[in-house]
Amino acid sequence: MPKSRLAYILLALFLGSLGVHNFFAGYTGRGVTQLLLTLISFGFLAPLVWVWAIVEICTVTKDAQGVDFVS
Repeated sequence: MPKSRLAYILLALFLGSLGVHNFFAGYTGRGVTQLLLTLISFGFLAPLVWVWAIVEICTVTKDAQGVDFVS
């Protein structure tokens, strides 16, 4: 089932440092990596992970199954 691009963007903007947007899109490995980087560093790396999430907003157009996001 197609996932909403707007939902992906909002999750990345507000919860990007926790990787929630990647869990939503089915990219579990990325989500776990982002979550662990933020938690293990006690939030010190959260800004870096958030920038990573912003880059993903601009570059990710499909979910983990290869289905395009819907507008």
